[in-house]
Amino acid sequence: MWIVLFILALLFVLGGALILLRSAKTSKIPDNVKSQPYDEDDSNSW
Repeated sequence: MWIVLFILALLFVLGGALILLRSAKTSKIPDNVKSQPYDEDDSNSW
């Protein structure tokens, strides 16, 4: 009985890891997004 529960838990963990990996690959930054230059002069403006 414990072996069946262990196998089910292992399947859930592996399935969750595969879902996370697949969702991480699909979220890409669009090409039209540009990085903003860092302005050191504004570091003390707050």
